[in-house]
Amino acid sequence: MKFMSEAESAALVSHEMAFEAAREALIAAAGDAAIFPAVIAHGSSPTNRISIKSASTPDFAGLKVGSFWPGNAERGLPRHNSAILLFDQSVGQVEWVIEGGKVNAYRTAAADAVAADALARPDASVLTIFGAGNQALYECVAIGRVRPITQILVVARDAAKGEAFAEALEAEGLTAARADARAACECADIVVTATPSRAPLFDADWIRPGTHVASMGSDAAGKQELPPSLFDRAALFCDLPSQAVVMGDLQHFDGDPNAIVAIGDVLQGRVPGRVSPEQITVFDSSGIALQDLTIARRLVAARR
Repeated sequence: MKFMSEAESAALVSHEMAFEAAREALIAAAGDAAIFPAVIAHGSSPTNRISIKSASTPDFAGLKVGSFWPGNAERGLPRHNSAILLFDQSVGQVEWVIEGGKVNAYRTAAADAVAADALARPDASVLTIFGAGNQALYECVAIGRVRPITQILVVARDAAKGEAFAEALEAEGLTAARADARAACECADIVVTATPSRAPLFDADWIRPGTHVASMGSDAAGKQELPPSLFDRAALFCDLPSQAVVMGDLQHFDGDPNAIVAIGDVLQGRVPGRVSPEQITVFDSSGIALQDLTIARRLVAARR
């Protein structure tokens, strides 16, 4: 068994690597890959959460174990951690164990960037981000690579955190400012939600025609970031339909499940993505193991 530490994987990963890995994963998810139901568990304290996601393709198989320990912030440690296991399919042994806390942030943002590249208007320049945590920064940078973003509007419950986050975006070369939810939505070309919310973050009427909306915080039953009434006005896309209706934001969609399109089918040209400049598009990103496995394979290749 081979091991790659957090320090090694963090030094190797990049937005470009993550984008290509995510695109490969989303295409495979709509193809011949097998993606198994996620296991959502917790540690000795129910507030400490664990998730296990696994998948296989004709060429590789493995799983990702993710953890969220909120108390780690008080210890000066990351709250999110991740470990990816790649299996030697010939003998069933673990071939690689890769620590990937930072990699996980890149991989999560990359899926939203791939979807935005396929669905957002080419001229989209104003990005609204709900949330001011670690993941939100990666989301903004990743989307800034695929669209000509000139302004980022930050919606955060904590004013101090929102200001600090806007400053962090400025340090990345992105123009940013705090804004209230309604104004930020009404100005946005792209809206990304990166929160642990269990209730809608905005009103559907605040989203103007032509906006692309991405939800990435809803990754467990009971979580919710988007107002369900928005779904009636939008074209609906996700990473994996069978998972999105169980643990993604689309668990709150009560319409025809056949209206939900796997983004991999769009990437392969099987179905259309955006069909007009006025169309609202929604991408529900609950996260699939293939994203972890494809980026893990690229990390291994980069290390050799």
